[in-house]
Amino acid sequence: MINNRTYFKFLLISLVIAQTTAYKVIYAVNCGGEEHIDSNGIKYEKDVLKVGTSSDFGKNLPNIARVSQSDEIIYQTERYHTSTFGYEVPLESDGDYVLVLKFSEVYFNTVNAKVFDIVLNGDHQIVSDLDIFAQVGKGSAHDEYIYFSVSRNRLYYKEEESEIRGGKVRIEFIKGYRDNPKVNGIVLIKGTDVNNIPKLPPLTTEAPEIPDTFEMPIEEEKPVISKPRKTSGPKTQNPYSTMDDQLMISIFVGIVLFIPLLFCLCRL
Repeated sequence: MINNRTYFKFLLISLVIAQTTAYKVIYAVNCGGEEHIDSNGIKYEKDVLKVGTSSDFGKNLPNIARVSQSDEIIYQTERYHTSTFGYEVPLESDGDYVLVLKFSEVYFNTVNAKVFDIVLNGDHQIVSDLDIFAQVGKGSAHDEYIYFSVSRNRLYYKEEESEIRGGKVRIEFIKGYRDNPKVNGIVLIKGTDVNNIPKLPPLTTEAPEIPDTFEMPIEEEKPVISKPRKTSGPKTQNPYSTMDDQLMISIFVGIVLFIPLLFCLCRL
């Protein structure tokens, strides 16, 4: 026989468990890599996709920023393709979902080198012009969080909807004209509290924001000393010097011719 104290302890534990399991991982894959269990307990499957190329080039970097050392492997391995490619991801039932797409730039050192779009279920462009380097630089984790819901075989994303076929949705990485699309990891989560899933910490390299009340100090104006610039050719003469000489001659000739005319007029 369970007494009241034991019953309330059991109820409290149940509530705590319910709070910590407000969401469920439906699918997770370490793209281009092996099976892995991350620091949040999410089990990533080995990537068995036959399309594209699997790569662990990211292991050449000393570290991946924004994640623990044990989770760097998720962002060090990737799958890319010279054309559009994608993954078929299973759904479980009606409800709220969040799709987490994981990326890191491990090759390029500049913006506009790798830029691509991502489409969900063939109809919804969920990410446009993704430039990983522009977002976080090189060697840093970057996650995209896509929230959608499912009801009666329909997928609802923002104000759009589409039909679900075969209980799965397709995530496509669209080939653009700036290198090849890629992905490092995919996680699909379902639950009643998908807004509170584990997320990456904020970037530590972001420039601090200047508050509206902040006044910049006024610096004393310093005299500007201009340095002579080197020309790219020989010096040219002043084009107006010749014009000035010609003008003076014309005036002198005009005066000389005008005096006799004036004298003749006066004699009349």
